[in-house]
Amino acid sequence: MADSDPTPAEPAHRPSAAAAAAAPAKASPHGATAPGATAPAAPTRAKPWTALLRKAGAIVRPGAKRRPGSGLPARKAIQVLVWVRRAVQAGCLGVFLYFLFQTGFRGSFASSEARVRLPLPVEGFLLADPFVGAMTLLSTHTVYRGLLWSLGILALTLVFGRVFCGWICPFGTLHHFFGWIFPSRYGKGGKRVEANKTYARQRVKYYLMYAFLAASVAGSVIGGLFDPICVAVRAIGLAVIPAAQYVAAVVTGSAAATGSRPVQAAADQAQDFLAASVWQTKQFYFHQAWFVGILFVAILFMNRFIPRFWCRVLCPLGAFLGVFARFALFGMQKDHAKCTDCNLCLVHCQGADSPQGGVKWRQDECHMCLNCENACPEDVIKFRFLPNRKSALVTPDTGRRTALATAAAGAVIIPTARIADVLDANYDHRVIRPPGSVEEREFLERCIRCAECMKVCPNNAIHPAFFEAGIEGLWTPIVIPRIGYCEHSCVLCGDVCPTGAIQKITEEQKMGIGQKPISIGTAFYDQGRCLPWSMSVPCIVCEEFCPTSPKAIWVEEVDIPKREPVPAEHGKEPPMKMVHVQRPHVDPSLCIGCGACEKVCPVQDKPAVYVTSVGETRSKTNVILLEDTDYNKAS
Repeated sequence: MADSDPTPAEPAHRPSAAAAAAAPAKASPHGATAPGATAPAAPTRAKPWTALLRKAGAIVRPGAKRRPGSGLPARKAIQVLVWVRRAVQAGCLGVFLYFLFQTGFRGSFASSEARVRLPLPVEGFLLADPFVGAMTLLSTHTVYRGLLWSLGILALTLVFGRVFCGWICPFGTLHHFFGWIFPSRYGKGGKRVEANKTYARQRVKYYLMYAFLAASVAGSVIGGLFDPICVAVRAIGLAVIPAAQYVAAVVTGSAAATGSRPVQAAADQAQDFLAASVWQTKQFYFHQAWFVGILFVAILFMNRFIPRFWCRVLCPLGAFLGVFARFALFGMQKDHAKCTDCNLCLVHCQGADSPQGGVKWRQDECHMCLNCENACPEDVIKFRFLPNRKSALVTPDTGRRTALATAAAGAVIIPTARIADVLDANYDHRVIRPPGSVEEREFLERCIRCAECMKVCPNNAIHPAFFEAGIEGLWTPIVIPRIGYCEHSCVLCGDVCPTGAIQKITEEQKMGIGQKPISIGTAFYDQGRCLPWSMSVPCIVCEEFCPTSPKAIWVEEVDIPKREPVPAEHGKEPPMKMVHVQRPHVDPSLCIGCGACEKVCPVQDKPAVYVTSVGETRSKTNVILLEDTDYNKAS
């Protein structure tokens, strides 16, 4: 049973003894002072500067705000824990952003002997994500060793409930912060109370969870599209940071154009600091990142109408933790008889978990922010270990038929997506996976679309696929050589992958030291666009940049006729001359598909040399050369 307070609250209209003693004496109707009362002092006019000082002091040190109703203060421990929670939220968000800023290499690959690794576990938040661990377990029947950290979050949930959502999750803190800093005029007073009540829309996240877990059983962790940590890394890393970098470049460029040396120096220092700590030295561009950015802004904007919209309605990780929160040892206990329906608990509620008196508390929805007990002036709410469960609903409020239907939909969507032609019958040549990637079906079983590999790539080579890999491959990583090539000795993408979709390979494996090198594709020439082939113009840029040893691009020395660039007299044909050119060729047995040739090709709009995924090491079917066949050997 809930504890009852034996001391009744003092009526609000009854003045205290101190207030009665301090009240001024009343004058008699005849103008004389009442017996026993002292004559009022002559009024003194306060100086203007004294009034200003009082106002300034009130702003700096505001007086204690009287709590409504009985005005009973919250327990001191709860008041302290609320501030601790805010500090933990800010700290976790700061660590998350710092890790994201450090997900990049700002050094040099000049030395082929140096092993380049990031000093920090930048993928740490993803490794601690229980929903990622569950999806990977169901799809691959194994748990990637780093994901064992997620068991710690599950253990924390079994003790304290959804503290990850209210205290740790950086994406949830972002929504909390934006809902606070950009409040809506429609989210105040009674409308705020209505918005924070429990609604049927909060079931959506459970249906999404069921669908994504069923899809994982069918062999695809497509649920990474909605995982909050993946969404945060993908949106901030691929859209927010590059956009901020672009704006900063415009601002610093404008500062440089002012001609003021102090302004220019300040702009240069700011740019150097940001390039060394937040982004790379050059502007990064990501394929179709505008779509990722718009979705991110739209999700944040929804907080103006529904506080913590993502957390309440769409987050499958929150739903997953809510299932385990039903067993939590720590929870809420209510004394319904004391509730005066002031609704202050609803005003401050983050999870829309029905903290008010007269209704049952939704334990699976509570973020453990403790705001409700901190705001309650009637001592109705208490958080404690092993609370009375009579005032709580511990199971998710979802319809059984709808849950089964969404799970079935999740299981069916994967084979439905795979009967399209993009995976088996008509594999898109643009789907070039990063080096170390596992075979395509296993890749889709592991890749959670977190974008860590895209963010860490030093050459801006890895990008989120749109529909090149089909709907199942949405936002999975692909290499686009025209934007950036794969550095010959770099293995950072596999180093930060949290699920093993990109294996942790060594430099020796990638470069083929003592073994066959890892290939991600093969280069081809469009001779109709290649300058030496089609226009008799000397050019060997691709051959010069080919990183393999021996070079996969070799040149053919030829002397060919070429027309003079000036017309002859009387409209005759221009004279011809002989020029010496080097026509490039590709040795497919040596090409690793890094894309350096495509990146540096001087034909800008559509390069004369391009890379496709054929010949990749990870596939036994996507081949161009038959095994043990040397096509360069004379027959």
